Amino acid sequence: MGQGVPPQLADLRSWVAHGERELPLDQDNHPGSPELSDQHHAPAGGTERGTSAVLDDRTSLDDRYGRSADTRRRGKLLAVVIAVAIAVVFAVWVIWAGPGQTTHGLDTDDVGYEVLSDHSVVVHTQVAVDPGTRVECAVQALDKSYTIVGWRVVTLPAEEQRDRSISTQVNTTTRAVTGLIHSCWVP
Repeated sequence: MGQGVPPQLADLRSWVAHGERELPLDQDNHPGSPELSDQHHAPAGGTERGTSAVLDDRTSLDDRYGRSADTRRRGKLLAVVIAVAIAVVFAVWVIWAGPGQTTHGLDTDDVGYEVLSDHSVVVHTQVAVDPGTRVECAVQALDKSYTIVGWRVVTLPAEEQRDRSISTQVNTTTRAVTGLIHSCWVP
């Protein structure tokens, strides 16, 4: 090298001549910069230096962001535990809501109603339920603004026939404009 060249500049010239150069700390590396290209692509000869540089970069990124084999294992274990917990909750729900909540073939149909007076209405209903099953039904009467003005719970004893027609008289506080079954259940 030249004689009048300071030692720091001589070192820099040798780095540049051999493909190694260092950027000032305030200069940003961008995807097209030679520094990043050298790090991500092994040299044409496939030397171990290029491969080890990529592995060193990956290791330094893992260290920087706290990734390790332990954290990966911990993440997988956590995912398996959550999946098992969801499966257990689903199985418990199926057992609780499934076979134990039978409706006994219960079905209701509103047939009609008759307004007898300002304080009484008769509701005609068809109830179908498995033979030998006792049923209770809530019958309601509504006024013109759909406010409940009368309510009555009717108990149907167990019978051998499936379909039953019932007529229920409901006392009201004001004039009703309709009457219907609110719900039926097996006690």
